[in-house]
Amino acid sequence: MSLTIVQVDAFTSKPFAGNPAAVCVLPQSRDAIWMQNVAREMNLSETSYLVREGEGYNLRWFTPAVEVDLCGHATLASAHVLWEDGHLKPDQQARFQTRSGLLTAHRRGDWIELDFPVKAEETAEPPARLAEALGAKPKYVGRNRFDYVVEVESETVLRALKPNFTLLGEIPVRGVIVTARAETNGYDFISRFFAPAAGVNEDPVTGSSHCCLTPFWAKRLGKTEFLAYQASARGGVLRLRLAGDRVVIGGQAVTVLRGELID
Repeated sequence: MSLTIVQVDAFTSKPFAGNPAAVCVLPQSRDAIWMQNVAREMNLSETSYLVREGEGYNLRWFTPAVEVDLCGHATLASAHVLWEDGHLKPDQQARFQTRSGLLTAHRRGDWIELDFPVKAEETAEPPARLAEALGAKPKYVGRNRFDYVVEVESETVLRALKPNFTLLGEIPVRGVIVTARAETNGYDFISRFFAPAAGVNEDPVTGSSHCCLTPFWAKRLGKTEFLAYQASARGGVLRLRLAGDRVVIGGQAVTVLRGELID
């Protein structure tokens, strides 16, 4: 039996930028060990698996090391594949049942909009050796269910970070979001995301971290719509809107590879 597996660059309009994710639409559910093995083989920050369920799809996400509860870029990639490969009609809503509840996606021209839950942070004591691990002094430290969020002094400081991933990996959370007010014209804020404990030293573009960053910056900038940039080596652009207890995350996606998974 063979399965189609598609690699998509998410949160970018051009190939070889944004965040790559593998997408596999399955005829029926497979066990978690098999899914984890495929994710390890793909060796991308996330591999997503879709199984038709009623009027939507069951969706699961795996890094090369673990299954995760919420992933933005692989959801964006999954929606892109469902429309591009004809699983959904162009004007049809994509609906996903996940470990974080119901998530939906809509096409808006060349953009896809995801409807995700807010994951707001609360002020927290910095974990031991956080500043040493990041190589920078935090201006603010908070924490939500998944991650620590750290504000640093400037975009310049953020872009220059060279973290100690061994130390970061000892912090018992999914990852560490680092953010700063943007100095680059056109953007409201920028960020980077480090998750060595989940098998991803630096994630190129992280949709789920913006479930925290959007309300974080709404409080500081006094508005609810943003254009954000994730300043990894690949880089990615996100359009964001805070809507009550939900965050609308907009991004583009490009298919770069289509293959046959021999099983």
